[in-house]
Amino acid sequence: MKSKVEVSKATVDRLPLYFRMLRQIQNEGIEIISSEELGRRIGVTPEQIRKDLASFGEFGKKGVGYYVQELMRNINEILGLHRNWNIAIVGVGHLGWALANYRSFNSIGFTVAALFDNDPAKIGQYVNGIEVLDIDCVEETVKERDLHIGVITVPSRMAQLAVDRLVAAGVKGIWNFAPVLIKVPEDVWLVSEDLSVGLSSLSYYLSRSAKE
Repeated sequence: MKSKVEVSKATVDRLPLYFRMLRQIQNEGIEIISSEELGRRIGVTPEQIRKDLASFGEFGKKGVGYYVQELMRNINEILGLHRNWNIAIVGVGHLGWALANYRSFNSIGFTVAALFDNDPAKIGQYVNGIEVLDIDCVEETVKERDLHIGVITVPSRMAQLAVDRLVAAGVKGIWNFAPVLIKVPEDVWLVSEDLSVGLSSLSYYLSRSAKE
């Protein structure tokens, strides 16, 4: 595969879609698939698939297609899913609890290794076999459990403080669910999910279709 290639965010965002579909295709017992069929299943043009994959190397065989298992292995490596990434969830409310119980994390290389909260009623409880720790234990726990990614599910007013503490402790990846702008240093990767944005977009399209 190519190394140190700069690719667009759109390309990176499509790779997990390819990987998920390839897993499904493998479960169906299919060993070889064309870019046309893969694109049809995902809703992406075969040209786009070939262009995305070409950013990382040469995959597949002209006139034959992609060997499903081989392409899965390559995309798995490109995404870094062959490594084990330890996750810390900060905020064990409804969303934090749901993410802590999300079973598919382990199947794609992520392990929920720590839970934090500042509510005395939650500290000491266990969620999916993991003890909820006091937020004041963040610094030492990040090092002890080799935590890589912090998932922020606290109220907006507490989000930046939670991120700051994780970053100061050495966490380099933040997955933020709080509906607020978060700032991180240049060497920390931030992905923000605002659930209200998706719902608002649906509201827009539904409203327009209702008027037609």
